[in-house]
Amino acid sequence: MITSKEIARLAIEALEDKKAEDIKIIDISDLSVIADYFIIAGGSNRSQIQALSDNVEEKLGRAGHPKKQVEGYDTANWILMDFGDVIVHVFDKENRLLYDLERIWRDGKQVSKEDL
Repeated sequence: MITSKEIARLAIEALEDKKAEDIKIIDISDLSVIADYFIIAGGSNRSQIQALSDNVEEKLGRAGHPKKQVEGYDTANWILMDFGDVIVHVFDKENRLLYDLERIWRDGKQVSKEDL
């Protein structure tokens, strides 16, 4: 069975493939039952944000871990992808600053890709 760390690592690779900006990984496993990891990334425009989302969905789907839910794809100012133990957020610059998930989940442990 694929672990949440492996899911997170694949999601990061998919985001990096499409040049996501300022990728953050927050381990929330000790804080919440909703997921083990939040991955937060930025895109510069609607097309890139949708491409980032598409690539994550495709890469994880091929690995046998399809999405449970996606929100915000059409407007693409904040796309939330739920993969169970890993939740991926892709923001435009304005909404990332506005919602500031890094601050809200600051009690979580920021981890590097190498820690996964």
